[in-house]
Formats: sequence, C-alpha cells, structure tokens
Amino acid sequence: MGRDILTDAAFGGVPERWPLPAAHTPEQRWLRAVAAGGQGRYASADADLERLLDAGGSVASLAHSTRGSLLRQLGGHRLARGWDGRALALATDAESRADALTGLAADALGLGRFAASAVLLRRAAGPVDDGAPGRCAVRLGWVGAELAMATGDGAVALERARHAVALAADLPSVRHRVKSAVVLAAAQCCAGNVAEARALADDGLAATARHGLVPLRWALASLLAGIGSAAHTAAEVAVIRDEAAELVRYRGGVWRS
Repeated sequence: MGRDILTDAAFGGVPERWPLPAAHTPEQRWLRAVAAGGQGRYASADADLERLLDAGGSVASLAHSTRGSLLRQLGGHRLARGWDGRALALATDAESRADALTGLAADALGLGRFAASAVLLRRAAGPVDDGAPGRCAVRLGWVGAELAMATGDGAVALERARHAVALAADLPSVRHRVKSAVVLAAAQCCAGNVAEARALADDGLAATARHGLVPLRWALASLLAGIGSAAHTAAEVAVIRDEAAELVRYRGGVWRS
C-alpha cells in the first residue's frame, strides 16, 4: 500500500499528496524524495536521498541523479554535474543510465556547453530505446527542446517539446504532463508564438496551484512576467513568482545564480 501511494505521488495523479507515508525500502525512499522534490520540499527530499547514496545498485544511481535534478531546479548546474557523473558511474540498468546521461546533458546545457549537451543527449537515447521507463523519453524531449531553444532553433524546439507533450500524455504522471506544457510554452516563445505561449503558461499556472508543484509554479510565473498573462495582472504574476520562490527557500531550497 505504501509503495502504491508513493508511486502515485511521485509519478502519478496526486503529486500534491502531503504528508507522505513512511518508506520501508530503498525504492520507496527514492519515490518519497521524488515526490517531495516535485513540491519543492527540498529539505525533505535531501534527507531521503542522503540515506540512499551508499545503497548500491540502480537506486543509488537514481538518488544521485535526483539530487542533481534538484540542484538544477535551483540554478546549480555546475554542482549538479558532479552528482550526475557519479550517477552514471553507479548506473546498472537502462533507467539509471538514461537518467544520468540526460542529467549530464542538462548540466552541460546550463553551462553553455551546447555541443557536449548534444553528444550526451545522443548517448541518452540508447538506454531510452533499450527499455527505460517512458518518463525517461519525456525528459530526453525536455532537454532536447531546451537545447534547441538555447541555440535559437525555434522550429526544432517546438518539434521536440510537442513530442514530449505527446509522450507525457500516455503517462499517469501529472507532474510530467505539466512540466511538458512548461517546456512547450517556452518553445512557443522561442518560435515567436507569444499568444500560444501565454495560453499554455496560464493553464499550467492553474495546474501547479491545484497540484502543489511549487518549482514549476515559479518557472511559469517567471515566464509570464516576461510575456504577460491573460488571466492575471503583472502585479499578480510578480506576487505568485515571489511567493513560490520564498516557499522554496522555506522548504530548504537554496537558489543559485
């Protein structure tokens, strides 16, 4: 029962569930950390991940990747690179290899190393094709779209973002569907389609409120602060953005430039 609840919170229909049940296995502890991270509860997620780093096997690799992902959410791409590198060294299956390589690609992208990011994305496609869970293919689409945006290719960004949205639609994970919409909104901006981006971002902002996805709420409010919202005034968007950032800090997150 506990595993089902944790799976539904981490990769299912109730990412807002809190408090979470106790974990009794390393896999359950990882699911707890993933669910907490999605809500921006960084201190809770870090406490669970800390107990998994020496667990051995794929769960230790996944724990390292998850810590890297949480650091990236807060702007810590350089710090995340070390965690993702260790995740790759510990990886034992397609899922953990896909997560580690996709994380490394995202780290390289955040550090402006676009060619390296592209190489890592191609490497990550291997374990995704070899049977990694569907969520790994969605993550690959996110980073591919972000790389295209960073290099100014709006058409490719839209293609990859739409592919991620289509893949996420077949998953039970609300969080992956909302994040895919965030990436598509940003890609629409890159392609010059501001009205489409605004509509997606407004819908996504409402979804983050329903499901307690605080980091994504901050990201969407930050986007809307730049392009304007059809549902909120500029002042309201600024308040939403700042309140989300403050809640992240309250829950143990450290923003990094």
